[in-house]
Amino acid sequence: MSEREFHPEVKRLLDGEITIADLPLELRAEGEEALRLLAAVDRTSVAVPAVTWRVMAALERRRRRLVPWLLVPALAAAALVLWIARPWTPERVASRAPVTVRFVLVAPGAQRVSLAGTFNHWDPRATPLVRAGSGDLWTATLSLSPGQHQYAFVIDGTRWIPDPTAPAIDDGFGRHNSVLTL
Repeated sequence: MSEREFHPEVKRLLDGEITIADLPLELRAEGEEALRLLAAVDRTSVAVPAVTWRVMAALERRRRRLVPWLLVPALAAAALVLWIARPWTPERVASRAPVTVRFVLVAPGAQRVSLAGTFNHWDPRATPLVRAGSGDLWTATLSLSPGQHQYAFVIDGTRWIPDPTAPAIDDGFGRHNSVLTL
């Protein structure tokens, strides 16, 4: 079925803003056709079963419980940015002084974790992370030059994952890299 586009004045007629008598003579036939089509529309009320309302209410309750968990990674990323950010003073811009950045990853069951990125030529052995105590928390502190850096964590030498607390971009090979801008 093809879609018919009515003249703007005929649309005003359908919206009840004007009457058929207000249309110019050359548009009255089109206006009458539009009114006939509108009259043919079935305007019977649709009753929504009570079960639909119960399902929608349950989905809304789940959404409200899920939203705080979705905010945790975003807040962690914001905290990381605030922790590494320093005021952009003219002296800092002129000096291009390195910035100290602490990378943190929770990796349950990992035997070793490292960091590969643009700052170490994507060498998965160049920047090992250190386990914090006997838990699943791994950290590394680096001094990086101001600019944009892409990186990923490498778990047990084979599994590359982006930082779950940082923004990510497509790497062009079907995976994602984390992005850090200093």
